[in-house]
Amino acid sequence: MTGTDTPRPPYAGTRYPRLGQVPAFTAFIAREWADVRTAPDLPPGAAAAASGHRDRVSAALPGRTLVAAAGHAPVRNDDAHYGFRADSSFVWLTGCQVEGAVLVMWAVPGGHDPVLYLPPPFRPGDTGFFADANHGELWVGPSAGLPEWAEALGVVVEPLDALTARQTDLRGASAARSASALAATVGAEVSAELESTLSRLRMVKDTWEIGQLREAIDATVAGFAAVVAEVPRAIADGLGERWLQGTFDRHARTFGNGPGYSTIVGSGAHAPILHWVRCDGDIDPAAALLLDMGVEARSLYTADVTRTVPASGRFSAAQREVHDLVEKAHRAGLDRIRPGVEYLDFHFAAMEVVAQGLHDWGLLPVSVDEALSPAGQQHRRYLACGIGHHLGLDVHDCSQAPYEDYMAAALEPGAVMTVEPGLYFHAHDLTLPPELRGIGVRLEDDVLVTGTGSEVLSAALPIAADEVEAWTQARLGQRG
Repeated sequence: MTGTDTPRPPYAGTRYPRLGQVPAFTAFIAREWADVRTAPDLPPGAAAAASGHRDRVSAALPGRTLVAAAGHAPVRNDDAHYGFRADSSFVWLTGCQVEGAVLVMWAVPGGHDPVLYLPPPFRPGDTGFFADANHGELWVGPSAGLPEWAEALGVVVEPLDALTARQTDLRGASAARSASALAATVGAEVSAELESTLSRLRMVKDTWEIGQLREAIDATVAGFAAVVAEVPRAIADGLGERWLQGTFDRHARTFGNGPGYSTIVGSGAHAPILHWVRCDGDIDPAAALLLDMGVEARSLYTADVTRTVPASGRFSAAQREVHDLVEKAHRAGLDRIRPGVEYLDFHFAAMEVVAQGLHDWGLLPVSVDEALSPAGQQHRRYLACGIGHHLGLDVHDCSQAPYEDYMAAALEPGAVMTVEPGLYFHAHDLTLPPELRGIGVRLEDDVLVTGTGSEVLSAALPIAADEVEAWTQARLGQRG
């Protein structure tokens, strides 16, 4: 019998059945499922923290109905979506990470009545149970229901459809950017004031938030150790930067929600490239290795830490010279982190050190004073980025705050920020002597402003060159 003589399977040549249109299937798939009660997976204290955050927003914006949304996962390709990550301000207000959720803080005399509107899970009997590959429980597993969310969060929870009946009440409401699509539909206004208020309030972390950041930073410190321990294998087996990036990302997923931003692993000439997220090069055993990495906790608070380590265990003379200058600038910046000091003071203190060092090396075509002036900035050729930012639910937290509330404001206890000066000597920069080309060094710590000064939350990782070498050698399995 030839292939052409093989009988075709039953019903071959008919149209592919659409299961939602087959009554026999829909009747059978709907029945005899055990009820799996699923509770929301919330970090302890998340609900109370969110309640306190809503109270602060309510006090700041009385008499106005406020709307925020969790958002939706963007399409990656065709019918595949990226993993969902809820909007940060929405999480700050609710503690909830459900895709498609909406928070409305209804204005009432004396404050606001918050209601969380959630899309109910697709349970057996719903077409979406088997037909929605992104949300149906047959595809993604059991999900917490609305009663479970109400119990966990201590807030009124209603189905998302219930918001449709109140659309006219939303006309003129103030909406966050995350709710822009809903605002356009119901006649609400995307409010820059609401965005800036949320950013300003999020700058000062409460005790619970600081605890979440400590967890993220501690996990990140452990991740650095795990990555450096893999350097010999990355070199010997030719696995390169990809292997080290993957090592950290696996660690972040294991001990948190995942990486808080795209992990940077830059060896040699890649180290001076500010956002080297391609991570597709080899590990040069003679080069400095720049690692910029952060674990995002399951509450979505993230760390952001950078160290530059010698892949061999020892810096070359040129690498150490660059590292020492960056360390000096780093310490000058850290010294300016305390309450009452204007935010940008740490930036200017670190930049003064950098400019003086570059001038001493003969790399500046002008005086230090001229370089530091607003009309100069020649030293920024080797440090074009900023050297710090607020940190929290976003790696660059509170970015919608107005200038006067951010860069022109005095630091307050409870603020958490990064200090991250660096020097980036690109391999093709002909203003540099050959021995400096291809060296990139950044030191980045996460710092809490306290009532009397500051606390470096990432201090478990050393910053002095001798200590960095000793720490690195220990993780590489070398003897001192």
